[in-house]
Amino acid sequence: MPAFHTVEHPAELLAFLFACRPEVKRTKIRQWLKYGSVQVNGEAITHSKHLLQAGDQVSILAASKVRAETRFPRGMEVLFEDPSLIVIEKPEGLLSMANETEREKTAYAILTDYVRRGEPPGSDRVWIVHRLDRDTSGLMVFAKREEAKRTLQDHWHQTEKRYLAVVEGNPPADHGEMRSHLDESGPFKVYSAPPSERTRLAVTHYRVMKRSATRALIELTPETGRRNQIRVHLADAKCPIVGDRKYGAQTNPARRLALHASFLQFHHPQTKDLLKFESPLPQALARLL
Repeated sequence: MPAFHTVEHPAELLAFLFACRPEVKRTKIRQWLKYGSVQVNGEAITHSKHLLQAGDQVSILAASKVRAETRFPRGMEVLFEDPSLIVIEKPEGLLSMANETEREKTAYAILTDYVRRGEPPGSDRVWIVHRLDRDTSGLMVFAKREEAKRTLQDHWHQTEKRYLAVVEGNPPADHGEMRSHLDESGPFKVYSAPPSERTRLAVTHYRVMKRSATRALIELTPETGRRNQIRVHLADAKCPIVGDRKYGAQTNPARRLALHASFLQFHHPQTKDLLKFESPLPQALARLL
């Protein structure tokens, strides 16, 4: 289709597009409509039955232009993208993926919309490689190919991950290791418990980066990947994360969980290049110190 096409006879938009682009799959044309790639007289139209009049000009935006106009939630940003991967900065308060009460306002849904915009070549979906808690901000990786997702997950234990947390109180040592068996069987809360068939070993290494009178900034490197592992270990150490009332915090001055995924390093699933991403502590958390 040229840069624009002038309508000669009245027609519904979807039927017009089918006639103009018979070589394109109809599902793809419907996606163009749904995700804002089709413009009529310079205005994005998503309604398939929009009635075109003689003289209207219809155009399909290039993928790069549509993506540039994508509206991400405040604090969400694409840091890296290639045919296999997307690395993003996830803001606090945004789910990684859908749950029973929220299906659309998730990082997964937003990125699915993002990759579907524009003309081929492109991916129709993304795959979740790992998750962050809704209240945790920071670095996340999504795959744009299923084989990339499998490769990353198969080697995820080799990925170097670091977090920054502002905690209440002061850890007794400047660095060390926190180790316990976690019972993850409950739907709402994880506990340290004696070893049993219901528990799994969790290990977290930590380093104190800064101390104030009532709080400390800690860098955490989880050796294992259990649910709520960092939050439980810090609560067990009598240094709960600021804002983490679920695990014993008494204060919440930033009105959010003071936990941030700050560092990721892993090998690209296709090229095998070593990729490294860093994200600084958000200002709202830095001000707590």
